[in-house]
Amino acid sequence: MVRLVPGARGIHSPVLGVSGEDIHTVFEKDPAARNVLEVLTYPGLHALWLHYVAHGLWRRRLKLPARCVSQVGRFLTGIEIHPGATIGRRFFIDHGMGVVIGETSVIGDDVLLYHQVTLEAQVWIA
Repeated sequence: MVRLVPGARGIHSPVLGVSGEDIHTVFEKDPAARNVLEVLTYPGLHALWLHYVAHGLWRRRLKLPARCVSQVGRFLTGIEIHPGATIGRRFFIDHGMGVVIGETSVIGDDVLLYHQVTLEAQVWIA
């Protein structure tokens, strides 16, 4: 039995192919989240789920397909996440338009990110 409710930690839905932990994170971090169907419309979740796919391809050295998936995600959500970026658990992007997460970014667990943020971990020293 698959339950996609606020208390469903770590449940993976084979039907929808989505992570219950991601949905639970939205309920924890966004007081405006009212129900699962509404949460499933959040572009931050779509961007994150597409990143999971792109990152998996990237790790398998399928760089071009990974970039294609990430560009589709950018087009659909307005959120750009490089497939090489490392993202921890329970990460949530709220009002994510204009968010850019670069290839060398490393994001830990339990992070909440808002719109118009650019993250890049590379430091250039002259």
